[in-house]
Amino acid sequence: MRPILELFPIALFFIAYKYDGETLSVLGYSHQFDGIFSATAVLMIATVMQVLLTWLFTREVEKKLWWLLSAVLILGSATLILRNELFIQWKPTIFNWVLGCVFLGMLFFSEKSLLERMLGSQLKLPTKAWFNLNQLWIANFFIVGALNLYVAYSFAEATWVSYKLYSSIGFTLILMVLTMLIVFPHIKDQDDNSESA
Repeated sequence: MRPILELFPIALFFIAYKYDGETLSVLGYSHQFDGIFSATAVLMIATVMQVLLTWLFTREVEKKLWWLLSAVLILGSATLILRNELFIQWKPTIFNWVLGCVFLGMLFFSEKSLLERMLGSQLKLPTKAWFNLNQLWIANFFIVGALNLYVAYSFAEATWVSYKLYSSIGFTLILMVLTMLIVFPHIKDQDDNSESA
């Protein structure tokens, strides 16, 4: 359920952007979509809904989602008030780089990585596996942030909007597969050990 909820705001952002120039009428209220600005407003509303739905389904909201909501609301508001799309285009980079710095910082200031703190009670892995997993996630955050800026500054706005949707799906799938490649051998070992006991 969570991966679907995470893609929900980005998908709506993409759809709203594609309605540029179209007029939507609901209950006597009309709105003409104006590209990135309407899409940004939709992203802000959808992210608030994402937080509410997450809380309704799980009765908890992770800090990561609170940070995401803050970034979307602050940079989205700046985009709408100043009529400058660069604020919302920088949002994925700022969000990913802040997460990368937090994950990296935990390696220096804590005995356990952030992933081990979050998942250690559910998953038993050797120290080297936790380290590799943490390195993978840190690399993902910094690479995704850098690629976002590259696309935002090197290509047309419409290309960046499409990239934002497809890269979100693609990088999430790649990260999940690589995470499982690191984790799965240790889960298999634990299952084998429990069967032989």
